Amino acid sequence: NNWVYSSAPEKALKAAGGVDGKLRATLAINRVTETGDANQVGRVIVGQIHAASDEPIRLYYRKLPGNKRGSIYAAHEGSGGDDVFFDLIGSRAHDATDPSDGIAMREKFTYEIEARGNLLHVSISQDDALLAEQTIDMSGSGYDIYADYMYFKAGVYNQNDTGEDDDFAQATFYELEASHNKYAQ
Repeated sequence: NNWVYSSAPEKALKAAGGVDGKLRATLAINRVTETGDANQVGRVIVGQIHAASDEPIRLYYRKLPGNKRGSIYAAHEGSGGDDVFFDLIGSRAHDATDPSDGIAMREKFTYEIEARGNLLHVSISQDDALLAEQTIDMSGSGYDIYADYMYFKAGVYNQNDTGEDDDFAQATFYELEASHNKYAQ
């Protein structure tokens, strides 16, 4: 909590609790929603960086009914702007076919989100094998300013508010680690 990108002004670097950062999690998705609007079914956020008002990155897992495996994708939201999506494994589409390289429920996988300056790097691995990675250039995204502090979030953030009352999402986190650099004058 209370960290900034190394591309922020020096005043922000001095005031922050940390500079840049890395979030690494090993987890398995146990359940996703199966009812509701087609564009929301099976969709859950499992990790993100949050700023004061927006999210530089949200990492999603999505498994559709009838598919054996789920997809993983990321969204980058510029400060006050629209989302830009990046499919990492499979497709985020609400009518996507079963991704042959997808991750089934109850299968462990690891994600890493690393923020360094204006770059975000996301990787997905399983059994020490890299499955996907994406680098996002945040130049011009508006986060390298004074007083817009970041924090990591990891968990199960169900993105389906249209399903039946007893429908839910669930995951098990096996490892979770966040780290930051200190400001070096």
